[in-house]
Amino acid sequence: MPKTDYFTGKNIKAAGYQISYIGSYEGIERKLIEEMGIPYYGISSGKLRRYFDPKNFSDPFRVLKGFHEAKKLLKKLKPDVVFSKGGFVTVPVVIAAKRCKIPAIIHESDMTPGLANKLCIPSAVKVCCNFPETVSSLPADKAVLTGTPIRQELLSGNADAGRKFCGFTADKPVIMVIGGAASVNDNVRKILPELLKDFQVVHLCGKGKTDESLKGTTGYVQYEYIQDELPDLFAMADVVISRAGANAICEIRELHKPNLLIPLSAKASRGDQILNARSFERQGFSMVLEEEEITETKLLDTIHQLYTDRQKYTEAMAGNGRVDSISKITELIEECARS
Repeated sequence: MPKTDYFTGKNIKAAGYQISYIGSYEGIERKLIEEMGIPYYGISSGKLRRYFDPKNFSDPFRVLKGFHEAKKLLKKLKPDVVFSKGGFVTVPVVIAAKRCKIPAIIHESDMTPGLANKLCIPSAVKVCCNFPETVSSLPADKAVLTGTPIRQELLSGNADAGRKFCGFTADKPVIMVIGGAASVNDNVRKILPELLKDFQVVHLCGKGKTDESLKGTTGYVQYEYIQDELPDLFAMADVVISRAGANAICEIRELHKPNLLIPLSAKASRGDQILNARSFERQGFSMVLEEEEITETKLLDTIHQLYTDRQKYTEAMAGNGRVDSISKITELIEECARS
């Protein structure tokens, strides 16, 4: 399973399947996979770019090497199905799977497929997607609307435990800022004195991005990263401010948290976060501010409006129902494994 989704992988493993994971030689996910007791195999990987870079001349050879390594691995492992979650390392594996006559399922979290998945689609038997709008842009015989799996432990948080952990009182609502984006961090901190008049703020700001000058500020706590207590912090939060990466916003939707999305600018990306955010806005799940339109006044007014209208967003997300993405994807994998 190259780039196997961590949560689906747990389900498949519990069902009695043997799982092998193919990633890059030193993939950042290697430690997590090995801690789960899943064998990890590294292959050569090259980035596929739409822009000029000197590495564009050498990376195709790395991808070609990865294809031969993946093909050799698949012949050795003899999997019944390959599941890919996107990323450049998956391209040689999915293509090799087709050559070895092994069914490959790929998953696209964003509204529009990234370059890696675009290259994989012709070799896949099924393409799982997260947004209703994506289905029409995929081959009709391959597209399956599954949603994106989320961490199930997030659904069992305790708001009182979250307040106790942060040292917050019960007399003010809580804003949770997540994602670790420098521009989001900076914009929130600019209006922090005004925000703290009406809210308490828990800020997950990313590694090395805490602001020492703000430590000890009443009603404001900042952490680089939170793991064990994260469900409690979500349960405590009245509203959430986030980037618009697919995994993050799907977790927010499943938790029914009113949210303000500040997508990564198209100047710094292919614009997928903007499309993700606008889809959630159309469905009534989110408010959206793009970076280029943010001013201190506009950000502060938008947050207050979000809190005022919070029930409207909660009801829209609740009315959408909870999608059991893990079961849907697991069933699809089992169907392909049997065929």
